[in-house]
This record gives sequence, C-alpha cells and structure tokens, in this order.
Amino acid sequence: MTKRWNKIGRAAFAAALMLSAGYAEAAGILSIGRREDSTTFDPIKSAQNVDNWVFSNVFDVLVRVDKTGTKLEPGLAESWTLSDDGLTYTFKIRDAKFSDGSPITAEDAAFSLLRIRDHEGSLWSDSYKIIETAEAADPKTLVVKLKTPSAPFLSTLALPNVSVLSKKAVEAGEDAFAELPTASSGAFTVKEWRRGDRVILEKNPNFWQADRVKLDGVEWISVPDDNTRMLNVQAGQLDTAIFVPFSRVEELKKDPNLTVHIDTSTREDHLLINHEHGMLAKKEVRQALDMAIDKKAIVDTVTFGIGTVANSYIPKGSLYHYDANYQYPYDPEKAKAMLAEAGASDLTLNYVVNAGNEVDEQIAVLLQQQFAKAGVTVNLQKVDASQSWDMLVAGDYDISVMYWTNDVLDPDQKTTFVLGHDTNMNYMTRYNSEKVKELVAAARLELDPAKREAMYVDIQKTAKDDVHWIDLYYSPYLNVSRKNIENFYQNPLGRFFLEDTVKN
Repeated sequence: MTKRWNKIGRAAFAAALMLSAGYAEAAGILSIGRREDSTTFDPIKSAQNVDNWVFSNVFDVLVRVDKTGTKLEPGLAESWTLSDDGLTYTFKIRDAKFSDGSPITAEDAAFSLLRIRDHEGSLWSDSYKIIETAEAADPKTLVVKLKTPSAPFLSTLALPNVSVLSKKAVEAGEDAFAELPTASSGAFTVKEWRRGDRVILEKNPNFWQADRVKLDGVEWISVPDDNTRMLNVQAGQLDTAIFVPFSRVEELKKDPNLTVHIDTSTREDHLLINHEHGMLAKKEVRQALDMAIDKKAIVDTVTFGIGTVANSYIPKGSLYHYDANYQYPYDPEKAKAMLAEAGASDLTLNYVVNAGNEVDEQIAVLLQQQFAKAGVTVNLQKVDASQSWDMLVAGDYDISVMYWTNDVLDPDQKTTFVLGHDTNMNYMTRYNSEKVKELVAAARLELDPAKREAMYVDIQKTAKDDVHWIDLYYSPYLNVSRKNIENFYQNPLGRFFLEDTVKN
C-alpha cells in the first residue's frame, strides 16, 4: 500500500549506531533493520507499509493471500459461502484464541469490519462502505450482507488494516491499544514499542498455528540511514535488513556471510503532484512535466537496471494491468513549449525529499536537472521522514517521490485509494475526476471479468491522460539476511512470512 517514510525520530539513527555487536546472536530472536519506526498499532489508522508489514505479524485476517501472492486462502475464516444473489457472505470462524486467551468470535470479526467502515479515524472507510450489515449469527458464524454484489470484496478482507481485533481490548481504550495492543490474533504479540528505536515482538503461544512458528520473537529496529543499516548486517549486528539500496546489491552478493533476496513485488515508485497548487491544476502543465522526465535514465542510473519503466499505477504482472498504456515520450523541448503555451514558462516547484534515503536523493538530483532542461526550476527541500508525511497530508508541497505496494490481489484497493477516494485526498495529490470516481465505483460492482478489465483499462488511460501522478518505475523487493537465517521471504504483496522463518 502506500507509502512512504513516516514518523521516525532522530533518536533512531543514534540507537542504530549503538547496536551491540553480539545482538544479532540472540537465540531465537530475529532482528530486522528497517528505515522507519512504526506509527501506530491501530490498523485502521495507517496506510503505510512500515505498519502493515508488522500488522501481518501481530494480527490475523479472515481471508489471507498465499505465499505466491496470487490467490486467496482461509485465515481466521476457515470456510465461507455466498448467497445466490451475491449479497450475503457467511463465514465459519475457526476455533482460535487471542493472545490473552480469550476466544476469537464472530462478534470480534463483525466489530472489526464495522469499525473500519464507520470510524472517523479510518483511512480505509471507502473500501468497506459496500457492507450493509455485519452480524454474529452465533459465536462462530459471521454473516455479512452487502449493499450490492462486489467483485473485490473477498480480496479486501485480506488487507492487514481489516485484521480481526479483540472488541473487548479495543473498547477498553483505543489510544492505549494503538500504543500497545493487549490482545493479538496473529503469530506474535507486541511486548514493547520503544518509539524511535524498535518494536519488540514475542511468539504468541495462543496463535492457532503456533506450531508453525519457529522464532521466539522478532525485533523491528529503526536504522534510517541505508548504508548504516547494510553495515550492521555485514557486521552481524542485525540478522536481516530490508530496503537494500540498488547500489549495494552486487557488493552484498559477494559477501559469503549474506544472502540477498530479490523478491517479485508490486512496488511502483511515482512522482506525486499537488493538483491544488497554482499551475499544477492544469492538465497541460502536468503533461509537460511528465514529458520532461527521462524515466529510462532514472532506471539505469538510480536502480542500476534492476527496475523497469512504469506506465500505469497498476503494476506490471498485477490483475488488469494495461501493458499498452500510453507513455509520454521524453521531449524536454516540447515540454518547454507546452509550459509556455499554458502560461507556466517560469514554473518553480518545491520538491520535498526524504533526507538520508539514498535513492530518493539521487532521483531528486536527476529530476532537478531534467526539469531544468524544460525551463522548470526545482527547489529541493530535504526533510526528515518525520516531517515529510505530515507535509504531504497538509498539502505543503508541489512534488515528491513516493512508492506503493499492493496489499491485496484486486486492483480496487489501490484504485480506490489513489483515484476514487475522498478521505485521503486521493493519496495526497488532490486529484479530482468525477468520471474516474464513477468508473472506480462501477468497476467494483461489475462481476463479468472481461467487462471489468475493460473498465480498468479505461481508468488507466484516463488517469494517464490526466497525469494524476507521474509513473516512474517498478522494482522488486530488495532485502538481505545472514546465512544462518532461513525462509526470510516477502511475497509480492509485501507480507513477510515470519511464521516460517528460522534462525540457526
């Protein structure tokens, strides 16, 4: 899903430097170095990978996506049926417990579904408004009635943000739960959250698949600086690290103590544009900016050829990706002429850049140089990740590079969030197209696969023509682990299957 760097304190960097040399040797505890700290443990209030990838360790969902990232499988719902009219789903909740020993019931599942639909703090409400009612027919039977038939509904139940939460634990205090959940439904529980430093998880003995979990615990440790994070793995101070810089892949491959993981992903990096800022409201201006960017140069220079040029917000290999979608040709002279014709020949843009992120900083310099050839002045504003997210939400930016990875199989999730969503201002771009909103809503209801695909092709064409944002590149997940770590794997939707990870 989203996303980007979120709220990390400067203390995280200092903490990373103080990691003890013997830390990664702790028996049964897997340490994972990541850039940023968590923001919350309330799933409905986040849209960021840094949170969702941990939610998948701590909470379980009714329906899961399998390891291949290509099909659905039972989660806390061991089976389900659909009525002939396509409106009523009946789920059989398996015999499972929360970490506090209390039973996981259909009432907990109904509570979680209605909460993500109705709570004022929910970032995902639009995706669940199709639910008419969600009720517990008995402790192990959940009945969900939809307003209309929905093609992506089952898929949306695999979103980590709609994990089954303990109604009792949440209602005892939402704010407290968001800081330290007292009951979890997943493989691990949250033992401690040291803000700006690390999240400490321990094995949940009441997890319904507890026998599958080999680790005693997991520590997600914030190490914002890419090079420091890689050095910590090389030195044995971390067991694993995610977000390997493209520039370090070949070097790390040569280290006999390490394994570099290049996993298929649904990641797309793109340039967000604030449609409410001056000349950026004009489609012709946004089209000119797209034409001023040499995407192939970015792929070659920044990703070292590991990435591929993106042509749609739906990533290549994903359901309904339109491979023939239009790509604006790189033509800085034509871009300059288009800007002049639109009255924007003296365009100056404020570009928010995440300081310390090697790739972000490289892209920023390249884009600044490329835009200059089209007569556009770009001011780079490097800020801590703790600032950038809030600036985007507040609209205090003109352009900024972001990324997204899908969390579910169906394209409705991302499409709704970035094109047909009012709650989050279409992923902070402030893009607003009534035509696209109508298409997004209609595609959600269309059950004929061929007709639905045609609708998504139309959506992709329209979004590209409007330049809702500028597609840059697709790339795999790049992670690294020490040789004594087995089964450290991330599926295309970003989920880490830590239930299967082994530390020898």
